[in-house]
Amino acid sequence: MDKITEKLEIWKDVFIKNIPNIAIAIVVLFIAYFASRGMNSIVNKTIGKKIRQKSVRDLVSRFASALTILLGLYLAMTVLKFDDTLKAIISAAGVSGIVIGLALQGTLSNTISGVVLSFRQNLNIGNWVETNGYSGEVIDINLNYFVIKEADNNMVVIPNKTILESPFKNYSLTKKMRISIECGVEYGADLDKVEALTREVISNNFTQNEANKEVEFFYTEFGDSSINFLCRFWVDSTNAMGKLKAKSLAIIKIKQAFDKENISIPFPMRTLEILPNQQLDIKNIVDKEQS
Repeated sequence: MDKITEKLEIWKDVFIKNIPNIAIAIVVLFIAYFASRGMNSIVNKTIGKKIRQKSVRDLVSRFASALTILLGLYLAMTVLKFDDTLKAIISAAGVSGIVIGLALQGTLSNTISGVVLSFRQNLNIGNWVETNGYSGEVIDINLNYFVIKEADNNMVVIPNKTILESPFKNYSLTKKMRISIECGVEYGADLDKVEALTREVISNNFTQNEANKEVEFFYTEFGDSSINFLCRFWVDSTNAMGKLKAKSLAIIKIKQAFDKENISIPFPMRTLEILPNQQLDIKNIVDKEQS
């Protein structure tokens, strides 16, 4: 009992001696707590205009809030002169962090990739993108995965790491898109007339506003049964669906104009020639099959 009483007396003296430090540490912790709440709100409002994903906004704001709390805790422990304890905690946290990082390497990689993707200016929710063999509208950029809705209304879930490490095509970065149509006309056709008619059809159905964005027409090759050409023009579109609709309309209008002017578009044909002696063989085969 004497030893216990002596120990308690020592602790009491130490406590009384460190009352000012304890008071300062408590004040520091209170300040850190309210500062962390303020930091959470400030970060949320600051990045809210750049990041539309709520999960990513919450992650960044909570991370900033946690850093503020840890800073306050560090200052409080420094005031209380718990340097040795602080070093032990930091060492243990470092070892634990390495172990946890190795165990959750894939998950952490996707989470970090999700944060990076959220800050990218060239990739946002609502964009029409093509990546990793899939094409569709970006529905969500979460902490672990990237969601695309394809034209057939199916959802494709892709890990963020895969998106970050792979090239992608974003149809929504520009408001205009160039359409290319390849076709062929018969060798007897008037090539000047074909070109003028094609340009006229495209210009009447698709407005080419800018001087450097006009209808382009090139003959490309002498084919087996046709002279082939390439026609390129611009349309107002930000997704692949608009591109398909414009290309479909252009093909319809070009075919109607060619039919009206009796311009033929050749297509593969196969002619079967049967000699007189072969007719007899075919008749015998038919008779056998019927019998």
